[in-house]
Amino acid sequence: MEDDDSGIIEELAADHHRLQDLLDRVRSAPAGSDERALLVERAGIRLTRHLVAERERLHPLLRRYVVDGDDFVDRLRAGDKEVERTLEALEDTPPHSEAYVNLLLSLADGVTRHVVEQEQRVFPRLQAMGPDAVLREAGAEARRAEAVAPSRPRPDAPDSPALTRLTASVWGPWDRLRDRVTGRGRR
Repeated sequence: MEDDDSGIIEELAADHHRLQDLLDRVRSAPAGSDERALLVERAGIRLTRHLVAERERLHPLLRRYVVDGDDFVDRLRAGDKEVERTLEALEDTPPHSEAYVNLLLSLADGVTRHVVEQEQRVFPRLQAMGPDAVLREAGAEARRAEAVAPSRPRPDAPDSPALTRLTASVWGPWDRLRDRVTGRGRR
């Protein structure tokens, strides 16, 4: 989201819509095409960065301000790990194969569940319970976290926000360099 004063809920919701638009473009691209493979790479990069920002910034807020926040975080994290495993599998699967199509369907399903859970159940609760100033500051922190986050999924990365930040500070620059050298997400 462009607004520097937007809160974490608006920031993540805007990111959800960008991800869904990108996945719509993936679905409309010809099966097995270079265009589809490039769009999947871009979706994987964006989705990975989004999930890191959520682990770093959203999850601690849920644990602190939302009744049953720990349960929400545990459920969200389980779904996120599934999405990250699908992204990893997509990287290792030929784009023209049936397995690739099945993985894309699984990815789209996982992202849809992620968006619905957050936008219909999590965000309204956080909006009702979280202080406005805290949510606004978390929006800025989420933008910063996403800007430096790794671009490759690591489903076995630590769940702790502090360890996520540490891991991101190591893997983020490395992934960006590797992506630049290989042309991943830019072909």
